[in-house]
Amino acid sequence: MSSPVRGAAAEAPIKVGHYASLTGKDASFGIVSRKGILLAVEEINAAGGLLGRPVEYLVEDIQSKAGESATAVKKLLSRDKVVAVLGGNPSSNSLEAAPLCQRAGIPMMAISSTSPKVTAVGDCIFRICFIDPFQGAVLGRFARESLHARRLALLTPMTPYGVGLAAELRKKFTALGGELVAEQKYAEGDKDFKAQLTALRASQPDVIAVPGYYTEAALICRQARELGLTSIFIGGDGWEAPQLTALGGPAVEDTYYSTGFSADNSAPAVREFVRKYRHRWDDEEPDSTAALGYDAMMLYADAIRRAGTTDRVALRAALAATKDFAGVTGRITIDGERNATKSAVMMRVKAGRMEFVETVDP
Repeated sequence: MSSPVRGAAAEAPIKVGHYASLTGKDASFGIVSRKGILLAVEEINAAGGLLGRPVEYLVEDIQSKAGESATAVKKLLSRDKVVAVLGGNPSSNSLEAAPLCQRAGIPMMAISSTSPKVTAVGDCIFRICFIDPFQGAVLGRFARESLHARRLALLTPMTPYGVGLAAELRKKFTALGGELVAEQKYAEGDKDFKAQLTALRASQPDVIAVPGYYTEAALICRQARELGLTSIFIGGDGWEAPQLTALGGPAVEDTYYSTGFSADNSAPAVREFVRKYRHRWDDEEPDSTAALGYDAMMLYADAIRRAGTTDRVALRAALAATKDFAGVTGRITIDGERNATKSAVMMRVKAGRMEFVETVDP
């Protein structure tokens, strides 16, 4: 006899798969998204599961390696027979995995992949985070109107995420009367940025935007300060990880980044989520990736309840019809391109911790 789920008989579990980097350079994203998802699954099962069945959560480590997302999703689809997939974090991961989910007709919910190309793969591909055009526009507006910058420089990683953010940031900043004075590029995984920073220094920018991930952002800030650059640095949600301050130290003080969630938000739903997360994970404070993972799982649960089935066609339709879902990252509506519409928040590194600055719309 199978073990019971509280409030309901435990029949065949509803399997939900997740692919994420739990090891390697992107592990911070995968580890915290897993914690958010697991918290949601535990709550769902404690309340009786879904449709009288427990949720079984299956996660595959993609080890921060190219090609592993596709391998992991093949396992989840063919071996484990999941009804839905969660992931990824970097857009490149989701772009590997999404075609497989689309061909199988299984819904995939990207957690923090912001490239517009992700959901363009097909009608089974959704996302819980905002997209690059939205986030890039938020950064452009913040630099111009909140930081009062007149001269902007870009140091752009050659990734789908970085290129997408940079394009919209440039567009919004110049539309608001600012000037793009220089742009340099780098490859993901680079460690020496002094040549690019020296070139940017000559253009005397007020703000330097680095639309990349936390490892490179921390090194860039350190090397910039060593070269005497005093410009303000800003970035997107790829900066959000404890490693930003651990690696960057004093060099990342008074830098800013956009994200979708702040644990300092006083909204009751956010306060309750923060309380539960801290209790579950040894007083650790959740970041936006943890909150997005939690919301993604809860949104799947909501859609399964509304569909009344785990049938892939009905589940996809229920997800697409989501309107004003009360998530901890805001009220979520899925638009016609299967993207989540909601506001962004700006954070600042102050005294070694991340503090809420303001909410910004594009």
